[in-house]
Amino acid sequence: MIRRFGILNDQVGRGDAFLEGIPFPGAYVTDESGVVTAKFFHDTYKKRDSPENLLDAAEGRIQLTGDEPNVRNKDPEIPVSISVRGGRGTIRQGIIRHLVARFELPTGIHIYGEPVPNDMVPTTVTASGSAGLVFEDPIFPPSEALIMKSTNIELRVWSGEVDIVVPFYAVGALASETRPLDQDTADIDVVLRYQACDDSICLPPKTETLSLRIKLDVIDVPTLAIHTGHGQRESKFSGTPHMRRLILRKFLKNPLGLPRFALKTFKLERAAKRRTPLK
Repeated sequence: MIRRFGILNDQVGRGDAFLEGIPFPGAYVTDESGVVTAKFFHDTYKKRDSPENLLDAAEGRIQLTGDEPNVRNKDPEIPVSISVRGGRGTIRQGIIRHLVARFELPTGIHIYGEPVPNDMVPTTVTASGSAGLVFEDPIFPPSEALIMKSTNIELRVWSGEVDIVVPFYAVGALASETRPLDQDTADIDVVLRYQACDDSICLPPKTETLSLRIKLDVIDVPTLAIHTGHGQRESKFSGTPHMRRLILRKFLKNPLGLPRFALKTFKLERAAKRRTPLK
């Protein structure tokens, strides 16, 4: 299946022992006929999408349940909320969550996307937060064309319920898989900049900052010697029998692979220590 989908990791070879044959980290979403409708691939196995992200891709819409951590603005004219989609509102190392900025625009009102004339304000969503949180570029939904009757200029607009998504995740500096959590929560600030208009009149541009405090959580690990004892949530099932079968299978296929891999790892670790400045 890995070869059929074309995701065999060609950067891992026989010299990498039992790592040979792994896929590039990621996921495909297919329809009932097996046609790929969405894909999520990353440059490291330590960065993965939340199951909720895959479900939203399969459904073609973001399914907020109302139980997510969220905050709303206090503007009765243009209600906007910020929600954290995925993981029941928690943050774990490398697991991508979605910040969802949801605009609930009244009938006849729209907001603008790029490009716009100099005297108008496009919609922007900018997120920042605690050290160790990485925020990716916002993802905007498809916009619609609108011709301004007074100027005959075509603009790109959104109307109705509009979801703008900012993917984000935590790196090891904030929530590591190799140590207990240093803190229980992380802070997120979201700056919204937008201008709402109808077909003839625009409201003044607005800039709003909404803030959230999100719980941090450890990751789930199998009961396997290399994973246990690091302060993570250890499962009740043991991965040792499977690991033994894997090592035996790889050893029979490539007897010298494991010693070579161990030697390669040793050399890399020694080189890393040499590069580390003495305190």
